[in-house]
Amino acid sequence: MPAEDTIYSLRLATDPQDLLGAQRLRYLVFVEELGASGPMVDHSRRLERDAFDPLFDHLILVDNRIDPASGDHVAGAYRLLPCDRLGPEGRFYSEAEFDLAPLRATGRKLLELGRTCVHPEHRGGPAMLLLWNGLADYVLERGIEIMFGPASFHGTDPAALALPLSWLWHHHLAPSEIRVRALGAPRAEMDLIPPGQMARAEAMAAMPALIKAYLRLGGFVGDGAWIDRAFNTTDVCLVMDTGRMSARHRNFYTRKQGQS
Repeated sequence: MPAEDTIYSLRLATDPQDLLGAQRLRYLVFVEELGASGPMVDHSRRLERDAFDPLFDHLILVDNRIDPASGDHVAGAYRLLPCDRLGPEGRFYSEAEFDLAPLRATGRKLLELGRTCVHPEHRGGPAMLLLWNGLADYVLERGIEIMFGPASFHGTDPAALALPLSWLWHHHLAPSEIRVRALGAPRAEMDLIPPGQMARAEAMAAMPALIKAYLRLGGFVGDGAWIDRAFNTTDVCLVMDTGRMSARHRNFYTRKQGQS
């Protein structure tokens, strides 16, 4: 799926240097910016890694002006795991946080998304749109029917996030047949404010940009948030059924880079 413009190249990671570049970008965003930690984080080399990395495809946006040998050439990244990669006993990364039984029961082609990030110097430009286009190509080429994955609010206090969490629960809760649920003691309820006591503009202003982007494309959220103290985040599970997309959403989502 290589796609190129003057500054950027978009491709799946093809060698260890590409993966290292994605992990270094993740360290910058998740560890240095958001305060994440984890057993496989390598602070000396500035790499955010985990045991699932070898299983995933890594969609990377490369800054063509930077030598890949430096390890700093990745400007944006997506981590992608199609269900046919798991094997009969395999688990998705987000099954540590959410009960995915409703999605598995559909028998449809699933794709888990995660570790989405863009370098601070490349935010506000075309980087995220290029990543979206690459994701759309990946989904179409593989016949993916449902995409899902955790999306994060910064911080671990649900009370401080009551407004956006409540708005998601009241207005964007997934249909019952694909409604995943947050698991266990880290689970936090989302129905914290009655619907009549919320203003949409205020709620959306408190919503992370990535979550707003999925909502614009017709995405839903599961029931309950998961408090991820290692990553210093409160996670909701986003679910997008490509068959439920409106024509307007589908046209936006599937347009190619040359048409944007």
